[in-house]
Formats: sequence, structure tokens, C-alpha cells
Amino acid sequence: MAQSTSAISFASLRQSLAKRQFAPVYLLHGEEAYYADELIKLFDSIIPESDRDFNMYTIYAPESSPEAIADTCRRFPMMADRQVVIVKELQTMKANEIDRLSEYAGHPTPTTLLVLCSRGAAVKSKELLAAVKSGGGVIFESKKLTEKTIDPSIVNIAREAGLNIEPKGVAMLRDFIGTDLARLYNEINKMAMVLPAGATITPESIERHIGISKDFNNFELIDAIATKNAPKIFRIVDYFRSNPKNNPTVLTASTVFNYFSNLLIVHFTRDKSPSSLMGALGLKWQSQVRNYETGARNYNAYKVIEILSAIRRFDANSKGIGSRQQEYDLLHDLMFRILTAPGQIVI
Repeated sequence: MAQSTSAISFASLRQSLAKRQFAPVYLLHGEEAYYADELIKLFDSIIPESDRDFNMYTIYAPESSPEAIADTCRRFPMMADRQVVIVKELQTMKANEIDRLSEYAGHPTPTTLLVLCSRGAAVKSKELLAAVKSGGGVIFESKKLTEKTIDPSIVNIAREAGLNIEPKGVAMLRDFIGTDLARLYNEINKMAMVLPAGATITPESIERHIGISKDFNNFELIDAIATKNAPKIFRIVDYFRSNPKNNPTVLTASTVFNYFSNLLIVHFTRDKSPSSLMGALGLKWQSQVRNYETGARNYNAYKVIEILSAIRRFDANSKGIGSRQQEYDLLHDLMFRILTAPGQIVI
């Protein structure tokens, strides 16, 4: 039987299914739909083609009732060890209907594998969650990637593919793909097909196989800003202007804003040892501290406050509020303001 837990990972769940270690009930729910779609494919392939007519049921929640679903699950498989019942679109069911599934989930039929899929939405029913656990089932909740979770997620996806990845490679994928989980898996799996097992994904391999520039990206822009390397900053901005589709200013502004927000934390962190700064900023690698240490020397707290204000103005101006300048002209001006911030705020 698969491990019964609400904290099971996608990788471990996929592995248990590959080993045919099945639980009687699976609840797949959460905002991120990618995982649910991939897992449904695996559940759909459990029953051999020759037995599907009698032992494979796909039920759409809006077209059924909790009682009808339970009745289907209580049938015995036809000339086989088990039957699979997949209930899709659980998120469309009313709350009281979802609650009524608890009776079966708490006392499931051992020869039935029931999959309840709430695609793109978390199940709020405490009764159903408790019943799945008590009945020996598995709960898998997939949450949307956030700015805090995207970096470790990229590292984990690479690991699942049998690869390692450099910090700069993580930043490049994060900036280019963002929180689109399907694309992250697709691009990293593509790398796994061309790189040997255990290889490290480098900026060079990303540029070669995915097409993201290793020299002109937001990671390099932050590095140039930290060191106040003006020629490099404006070369990158000019490259962004010539490749707007892959380098939207909204993403660049967000990246720069996050950097200076963190820089303000650095200034007001008493213990400025690398380990302390890693904890304060939530960083994974010590090498990431370098840009903050350099930036803190080049931008005092007053300058950082001025720059954060300038980025907010850029955001408003780029949306047409108070300015009609082209957005990359505005980005050029923002870089100039960052480099020349006087840092003489009078409080």
C-alpha cells in the first residue's frame, strides 16, 4: 500500500505508482493543475487495455452524485484484481456533496482504486480529508509556485531528472520561464535527454539547448547593478529592448525590486555573516550572498530607499500613469537613477 500522508511529494507518489504500491483512495487537489494532469495519466494506465471496458471508470463529478460514485466503487472487478475509478472535476461539486463522499472514503473497498481529482482548487471539506486519511488513502495537494518556492522547485525538478543545476542556471530558468510548472518540467526533461545522467545544468547548456542568453538576462543585470558596472547594465538593457518577448520589463522591474528590498534587509541585519544573511534572506546557496555584500557597499540604506521609490515610479509610468515614454526608455532611465541615486534623504 502507498504511504498515507497529506505531505507526500509528486516524485514519491509517482514512484509508488510505478512500483504498483497502491492505496484504496487518492485525493488530488490544489491550485497547480500540472501535477494532477500528470498523475491522472499514470492512474489511467494502471488497467491494461484488454480489461478497461469492465474495470476502468472515468466519472465527471458534475454528471454524477456521491452515492452513484460510491456504488460504482463498491462493484467487484471483472476477472481482475482491481478496478480503477477516476472522478474528475471534483471542484465543481457542492460542499455538501463532497462531504457525502466521506462515508466511502473512510471505508473503501480494497479491490477498488478511487481517484478524486479537484483540478486547480483545494478541497475544503474537513470530513473528506479526515476520511481519506482514516481509510488508508493518500492526499496530494499541489500548490502554485511562488517567488519563495520556485528556486528549490527548479532544483528538485532537475534532481528528479537525474541532473544537478548551477545557481545561475536556476536564476535563468526562473526569469525566463517563471512559475509555469509544465514548461519547467518540459525544458528540464529536454535537458535530461541531451545531457548525461548526473550532469550539471550550466548557463552554457541552457543557452545551447533552451535558447536563453547566458550573458544577457536578469541574473547578469543584478550582478552588474551590484557592482555598479554601467557599461554592462546598459548593454543588457539594449539587449532586452531588442528581444522584448523574452525580456518583459515587468519581470525585470520585479527582479530589481526584490534585489533592493533584500538589500534593505541586509542593511538592517545586525549579524552580517554569510550564514546569518542567508537565513535573513532565505537564500539556498552561500554564493548568492556575494551580490548583496557587494551591493551593500555600493548602495547605502538611503540610496536603497530612493531606488525602491524610483522602481515604483517606473512601474506606474510603464503602465501609462504619468508618462507616455516607451517602456524600455523608462527602463534605461531607471538604471541611470539607480546608478546615480544620491542617498541623501533627510528624515
